[in-house]
Amino acid sequence: MRVIGIDPGLSVTGIGILDQNRNKIGLCHYGTIKAPVRQPLEVRLDYIFNEAMDLIREYQPDELAVEDSFYGKNAKTAILLGQARGVLMLAGAQSKIPCFEYAPRKVKQSVVGNGAATKEQVQFMVKSILKMSTLPKPLDASDAIAIGICHLHQKR
Repeated sequence: MRVIGIDPGLSVTGIGILDQNRNKIGLCHYGTIKAPVRQPLEVRLDYIFNEAMDLIREYQPDELAVEDSFYGKNAKTAILLGQARGVLMLAGAQSKIPCFEYAPRKVKQSVVGNGAATKEQVQFMVKSILKMSTLPKPLDASDAIAIGICHLHQKR
C-alpha cells in the first residue's frame, strides 16, 4: 500500500509518500510544492495541481490523505486553503485515487498521542516512527508525512 500524505498550502504544500508492507511503514519520498507567491491565485492553484499530478504519476500512490481545513478565526484564510485542498483532491480524483481527509487534531493524536501537539513534536515523532537519522524538514513536509502515517494507522 502506498499513500501520499498532503499538507495543503497556497505558498507551501507539504508532501510525504509512504509505503506500508504488513505493519512496517517506510518513507519513499518527502518534500514540498512551492507555488509562485507573487502570481495570481489561479496561477498558484494551477501550479499546485500540476505538481501534484506529476508526483502522482511518478510515485503511483494507491490512496491520498489530505489534512482537513483548520477552522480558525480568519474565514478568508480558510477559504483560500480550501481552494488549495480542492485542487489537490481533484488531482487524486482525476488519477482515480481514493481521497481521505483528516482533521489536524486527529493527525496529532495519531502520531504524537496528543491532539494539541506542536509542529515540532509532530516532526520529532515522525523521525522516531520512521527511524530517520535527521528531522524531516521543513515542517510542512513532516506534517504531510504525519498525515500519511495517520491514514495508515486508520486503515489497520
